[in-house]
Amino acid sequence: MKQVRTIPRLVTLPDRSFFLFGPRGIGKSTWLSQVLSQAKRFDLLKTDLQLRFNAHPEELEALIGSNPPEWIWIDEVQKVPRLLDEVHRLMETHRLKFALSGSSARKLKREGANLLAGRAITKNMEQFSYGELGHHYNLSQAIQYGLLPLIYLYPKDAPETLQTYVHTYIKEEIKEEGVVRKLDPFLRFLEIAGRFNGQQVNASNIARDAMISRSNIDNYFGILSDTHLGYFLSPYRPNLKVREVTHPKFYWFDPGVARAASNLVYEPMDEIWAGTALETILFHEFRVYNEYSKKHRGLFFYRTTLGSEIDFIIELAKQKTSKPAEIICLEIKYSKKWKREWFKPILSLQERKGINIIKAYGIYMGTETLTYHGFEVLPILTFLEKLFDGHIF
Repeated sequence: MKQVRTIPRLVTLPDRSFFLFGPRGIGKSTWLSQVLSQAKRFDLLKTDLQLRFNAHPEELEALIGSNPPEWIWIDEVQKVPRLLDEVHRLMETHRLKFALSGSSARKLKREGANLLAGRAITKNMEQFSYGELGHHYNLSQAIQYGLLPLIYLYPKDAPETLQTYVHTYIKEEIKEEGVVRKLDPFLRFLEIAGRFNGQQVNASNIARDAMISRSNIDNYFGILSDTHLGYFLSPYRPNLKVREVTHPKFYWFDPGVARAASNLVYEPMDEIWAGTALETILFHEFRVYNEYSKKHRGLFFYRTTLGSEIDFIIELAKQKTSKPAEIICLEIKYSKKWKREWFKPILSLQERKGINIIKAYGIYMGTETLTYHGFEVLPILTFLEKLFDGHIF
């Protein structure tokens, strides 16, 4: 029997009540079981408990008992939104601490649930990252199948696992909770959205390809965002310019899940898809590091209508009347050789007034550390090591 190695997660346990959100299957319950081993747990995936609390949320106090532990953990809290009123009352009257985990706050917000008005902080968790796996990080596996814990533990079953993941998500998050009126149009959208991973969102084109109404597109993307299955990356606009592109890009949270949603998980992966997968991984690592380091820097891309593009921009300081914006530029290439002309978009932006490029990096699949135009070119694993050591931003 394979021995499962425990992977320390970067998320830390707060000293006060908190929500913990993140996609399904990324290890929220496993982590909470480890750090809150003495907590009293209520798992709302259990149908009988879910029905009981829906009918009588006040029974929570009785089930906690007269001698409560330090922490009360309610798993899949979005299943019973009205339970949060009782949580609020117990926090106020008995000073109890709650860990409230779930895959989405969408249902809580939609039903006007009590989100505890700042009495509980919100933390986010995603799938494994380089900062957690370190030298166990398998880059080629991550590009092809992503970084879900089950993929890491059982890579031979990756296609089946990803296929099941998408189907389970559809069943549990969409069909059971009824967040769309008809499932078939959403399924068509899901496949098209998977294939548009890492591209700018053109709602009209997606509506045409998926054969659904334009009015549904924003709602469907909202579902993916609220359930943490994807994130928008806004264009960088330090000040408004007519010539600058304004449509955001949409990245799935994991490249393997994007492939499964696209029904391509059993198909050979071409270089274009691999390049987008590499960008998706970097965007994931930036989000994880931003959360872990508590730096919360702005993340953007830059592209003009002429097609000049910079994959990622990290905003260190916003532009002010008397001070230029300060940014870091990043160009990502799925290539083992670096071409100096790939820095042209950054050199072009460098000439623009009101922007100070503090650092710029090329990130590629090669093994050598290079320098062009005063900018560093780093192998991706070297870059990720520097990122989590705090040397990039």
